[in-house]
Amino acid sequence: MSAHSTPRRSCLSVPADDPRKVAKAASLAVDEIVLDLEDAVAAERKADARQALGTAFAGTAWRAPSVAVRVNAPRTPWAHLDLMACARIDLPLTTVVVPKVESAGDVEFVDRLLDGAEREAGRSGPIGIQALVETAEGLQRLPEIAAASPRLRTLILGYADLAASLGRRSADTDTWLPAQEALLWAARRHGLQALDGPYLGLTADERFEAAVRRARDLGFDGKWAIHPRQVPTVTAAFSPSDEEVAWARQIIDALDHRTGRRKAGAVAVDGQMVDEAVVVRARRVLANAKELSTP
Repeated sequence: MSAHSTPRRSCLSVPADDPRKVAKAASLAVDEIVLDLEDAVAAERKADARQALGTAFAGTAWRAPSVAVRVNAPRTPWAHLDLMACARIDLPLTTVVVPKVESAGDVEFVDRLLDGAEREAGRSGPIGIQALVETAEGLQRLPEIAAASPRLRTLILGYADLAASLGRRSADTDTWLPAQEALLWAARRHGLQALDGPYLGLTADERFEAAVRRARDLGFDGKWAIHPRQVPTVTAAFSPSDEEVAWARQIIDALDHRTGRRKAGAVAVDGQMVDEAVVVRARRVLANAKELSTP
């Protein structure tokens, strides 16, 4: 996990124009709430949803440590209006989720617009970007998307639109392995978080649990949820065990001891040589356990 990212084991998306759902989401133990201006909001409600953002942020005590806004996609009539509205919102807004990202140019468009909007608003800190990849074009261009902006924090795989883009009918998790691997490789190559998209159902049944375990075992940092009942399962799956946390502490302690010596050399922990790859894994474990401070 990169040094500029926050843990996103579980992310819950809620419609920005539904005060009841927003209020309920604010009370949930989840790593990130995503207020949705895109798919969950009808075209005739876009302006109302955008206006509701101010109320949601000003009048809500969020239990989640991170709150994001999913804006409308580049090239839509609403994208620039959404981004300008987000720039006027200070903390706890930390990132915008940009849907249907298909090229580096899409990310660069958002980056440039935020630059100007933040200056106009006198914003105290920059807004990060999370790129939601959900088309065949986006999959093909993942390497360039991942390198497009220093604002970029996260790559997210979106299954519903991607299934439509590919013409895919099967819900078998094995059919998504190439897309999952491609997103993981691009994210890891550029020090970004990799998030698995939501299970396409409102239940928390065995198939949902299998999809969560699959994403965890592949190496994803977290997963989106679309119903509150799914959140506990997702958070638990991506939370390191006590044994993993103890191992990671040992690695970091050994690293600190090594670098504090006059001649820093190789060090072993329980017979394992501690190299940079091991340290990266240990830091990711502690970050997901919320024991590593990351802004």
